[in-house]
Amino acid sequence: MQIDKLRGKQLDQLFDAILTLKDREECYRFFDDIATMNEIQSLAQRLHVAKMLDEGRTYTAIANESSASTTTISRVKRCLTYGNDGYRIVLDRLKEEE
Repeated sequence: MQIDKLRGKQLDQLFDAILTLKDREECYRFFDDIATMNEIQSLAQRLHVAKMLDEGRTYTAIANESSASTTTISRVKRCLTYGNDGYRIVLDRLKEEE
């Protein structure tokens, strides 16, 4: 995993902090404080791209709807195909909630 290079006390603290958030409003407040608008927007866009790829949408349709570059779409696709199943865990859980 790429993130293993960052693994340590500070990253553990960040993830533990995120896991304490109880609802969407707390997430809005925390992420507004901890990240820039561009960082939050990039994360949200990548998840949206992953969802559309999982639905079988084409790169063209995804680019048009999400404004993501083909580079971003390809990177997300690579993670879905060869990654650590992080997207898969989240996408499956989101489907369960629908």
